[in-house]
Amino acid sequence: MRTVVITLLAVAAHAQELRLPALFSDHMVMQRDRDAAVWGWAPAGAEVRVTSSWGERATARSGDDGRWRAKLKTGGAAEGQSMTVTCGDLSRTINHVALGDVWLCSGQSNMEWNVNQTRPAGLSDEEFFASIGPTELPRLRLFTVGNAVATSPRQDVNGQWVPSTREAVRQFSACGFYFGRKIHDEVGVPVGLIAADWGGTVCESWTSRGSLEKLTDFDDGLARVAEMDRDASKGDNAFRKALARWWQKIGDDLTWTGRDFDGASWDKLTAPGVWEGHQIGEFDGVVFMRKVVQLPDSWAGKELSLDLGPIDDMDTTWFNGQRVGGMERPGSWNVPRRYVVPADLVKAGANVIAVRCVDTGGAGGFAGAPDAMRLRQGGDGTQSVSLAGHWQAKKGASRDKLPPFPPSQRLGPNMPTALHNGMIAPLVPFGLKGFLWYQGESNRGRGFQYRTLFKTMIQDWRALFGQGDLPFYFVQIAPFLYGNDAGQAAELREAQMMTMKLKNTGMACTMDIGNPRDIHPKNKKEVGHRLARWALNRDYGKGDVVVSGPVYQGMKTEGDAIRVRFTHGQGLNARGGAPSHFQIAAEDGVFVPASARIDGETVVVSSPRIKAPAAVRYAWGAADEPNLFNGAGLPASSFRTDDLPRSIRRRYRLGQ
Repeated sequence: MRTVVITLLAVAAHAQELRLPALFSDHMVMQRDRDAAVWGWAPAGAEVRVTSSWGERATARSGDDGRWRAKLKTGGAAEGQSMTVTCGDLSRTINHVALGDVWLCSGQSNMEWNVNQTRPAGLSDEEFFASIGPTELPRLRLFTVGNAVATSPRQDVNGQWVPSTREAVRQFSACGFYFGRKIHDEVGVPVGLIAADWGGTVCESWTSRGSLEKLTDFDDGLARVAEMDRDASKGDNAFRKALARWWQKIGDDLTWTGRDFDGASWDKLTAPGVWEGHQIGEFDGVVFMRKVVQLPDSWAGKELSLDLGPIDDMDTTWFNGQRVGGMERPGSWNVPRRYVVPADLVKAGANVIAVRCVDTGGAGGFAGAPDAMRLRQGGDGTQSVSLAGHWQAKKGASRDKLPPFPPSQRLGPNMPTALHNGMIAPLVPFGLKGFLWYQGESNRGRGFQYRTLFKTMIQDWRALFGQGDLPFYFVQIAPFLYGNDAGQAAELREAQMMTMKLKNTGMACTMDIGNPRDIHPKNKKEVGHRLARWALNRDYGKGDVVVSGPVYQGMKTEGDAIRVRFTHGQGLNARGGAPSHFQIAAEDGVFVPASARIDGETVVVSSPRIKAPAAVRYAWGAADEPNLFNGAGLPASSFRTDDLPRSIRRRYRLGQ
């Protein structure tokens, strides 16, 4: 799991050394066939020379702040290259450079979800990697940007280039890896993947101030960020106090955390394992969990390490009634917990580990692997007791009964511009082939706003990198059983589909490879391959590659039925019977289940209950898994032929 970085090292105003950004390091991939930007820092006013093993040279002069930038021609695909930057007696050489195609992979947790996290239950390490296919690919290079927030654009990131190996891909974006490997295999050029992603984040946090200011929806958030930029510590003490009061309100009776409490009547849960579905059910809120652990006499009075793996979302953890740790702010759902148990708390015989979990949405519970849950004793950690298995559990307050979470006065990853400043701006203007994006779950509920916000972010990034209308391929959010969804997930999918009207964009639909009970479906290989279809067709000249499943194009009323037309509808078919998940309505807008039949590249929809149909909807439920495909085996997106009235639409603007 990558380290969360809250601030980055600032570059001195007058650099006295020759320094390059983290992107310019051994094993890097530079975008081929480009006047590629090369930049860094040197003593103010100094001349900087850039030379390359492929014969190209460039010069630049540093400014008063020490920053310099040069443009270096890269030429065709190549490996085993080097680049040297010289300033007076100072020199830096970058070795093992490849010239190829560089793709920036970004978004929230489904892009962040690494290869190791996609392992199906029950598979050994060897079986898992055998199922993945080749990972030792020297021409496929990976760069993971360390998570960082900032109130203003930073100049550098934490990270390093590494060739693809089994160990390297374990912690790399699975969507990015499978996309990159497909391009690497099909095109035969070196591929560089830059992963800049953060789970649970919103689109506006990845967008620049200049672009968000044009939308007006985010003025309050931008003002808060500007205030934090002026005084980073303002309000932090007040927030800590408010946070302590919030936790006290959700449960100040802690008798259940001690050794003397009898939890035999509590429910039994299996850990690790998410709550939704097979355990607690559809529940978001507080769950109290306990486990009695028998420890040998030799462990008594010795300090222990308590490993619990990731907990979705927040936790407070006790050992024998004493608090030993907790991650008590949102955004830590994928961070493994490791707490130190003081020696004086450890007894021979029965000991109690108690965890108060707060799930604010999604799966909830212990989300790691069984071997990530253990008590360890000894400096080498070889003595351990597994904590996987049965835990005692009891529901507390549901999410809708919890008090409002106190607003943070500190910069967080969901504040406007925070991730753009910390993780995207420092990459500008590195040479790219294009962008990959998987995000939207955290903007669900603001689908109408997303129609404009998402396009704004795409245009923002293209303008910042200054390399024209770079390809931008994105993933539509998958089916998932969101609590109390009344069409918001489908509206977000609709907004994503509408974005394809923007030049050089493409959408990978995932209606058939989601998991209604897991917001992080594990089939990331197919997601990466569907993104690669767009690139292969649009950017690599493989016009025979089908890029999309059926996309709604238009409708026509035919008596008591409606005929729906599609683009990308060649070979239209329904798996397992007639087309499912269609609804139809008259002018009153009351939708009822409908029958549907395929007629060529159209679908005819009707219901005996609707004599004068006016509108059709398809797969409009948040967790619907419909069955309409084209001949390439790609699914149709959810869609509707109607639109909400303006009065309803206004409800979905931010803050209303």
